[in-house]
Amino acid sequence: MTTKSAPGQIIASVLQWVLNIGLVTLAVILVVFLGKETIHLANVLFSTGEQASSYLLIEGIVIYFLYFEFIALIVKYFQSGYHFPLRYFIYIGITAIIRLIIVDHKNPFDTLYYSAAILILVVTLWLANSNRLKRE
Repeated sequence: MTTKSAPGQIIASVLQWVLNIGLVTLAVILVVFLGKETIHLANVLFSTGEQASSYLLIEGIVIYFLYFEFIALIVKYFQSGYHFPLRYFIYIGITAIIRLIIVDHKNPFDTLYYSAAILILVVTLWLANSNRLKRE
């Protein structure tokens, strides 16, 4: 017995498989880049002591966290039944803006704007974790 929603379910199923394959491919690519970043961090850490290398090390560590967050987002997607939790995107946004502050902190007004953006994201995270927006 066929229903009208059967073709729609088949299309949704095929698209879900395409999305899953794409996300697994992206996860593998991120793991490779995470390995490359590990090698880069080791090189910066064990290089001769320059002041510029400390900035490179801090920037590399924040990039390292970005890779971890993207990989964790993909893992959480599969664990939560094909759903991207909003709070993970907020974590990634906060980490990316912190990296931007570390890398580009010459203009104080830009740094103030970036800090305000972090504050907005933290308030958004608080709202997303409040009882009003929790999924049942």
